[in-house]
Amino acid sequence: MALLEIPFGKTCSYMELSKKLGDPKAIRAVASANGKNPLWIVVPCHRVIGSDGSLTGYAGGLYRKKWLLALESPAAQQSLF
Repeated sequence: MALLEIPFGKTCSYMELSKKLGDPKAIRAVASANGKNPLWIVVPCHRVIGSDGSLTGYAGGLYRKKWLLALESPAAQQSLF
């Protein structure tokens, strides 16, 4: 499953995913399959975003998608000095 190959802390666009699957015109099919993912926490469909970097539909709600992506982002290191 291609979604499982998107590393923790990384994102992939629907177009990139459809190209990876061998059919660059299958963007809507990829989005539809993503939307039907019943295991949206286990199978990381929250890592798939729009080509322009926008957050698009997510079964758990866009606020959860945003939260999960923020949780997976590397925290900015702060200097003590």
